[in-house]
Amino acid sequence: MSNDSLALLTIIESIDKIYLYSNSSKTADDFYHDTKSFDACMIHFINIGEMTTRLSDNIKESYSNIPWKDIKDFRNLVSHNYFGIDADELWDIITNHLPRLKTSISNILQNYEL
Repeated sequence: MSNDSLALLTIIESIDKIYLYSNSSKTADDFYHDTKSFDACMIHFINIGEMTTRLSDNIKESYSNIPWKDIKDFRNLVSHNYFGIDADELWDIITNHLPRLKTSISNILQNYEL
């Protein structure tokens, strides 16, 4: 298995865990007050960002529609400003952006010879 494949599969796994840990919440406020789930999701956002740094330039250039830099920057924000994370922003990412990212990553895994 290539390094790209491993990194992409790890991103998918982290997204799935974020879904699992956040699925009992109905709102950003519910999610924020479920501290175990909130904290667990933060770790997986860090992991997703870390895995983007392990992807080859070829993957990032071939799939430049994915905001690789924004994902990495969010990882840095979570890592270095953990207590400043806005629950509403995070909930928006979980509900609106992660589904698209998962679809994009899945498509890369299916369509690219890794």
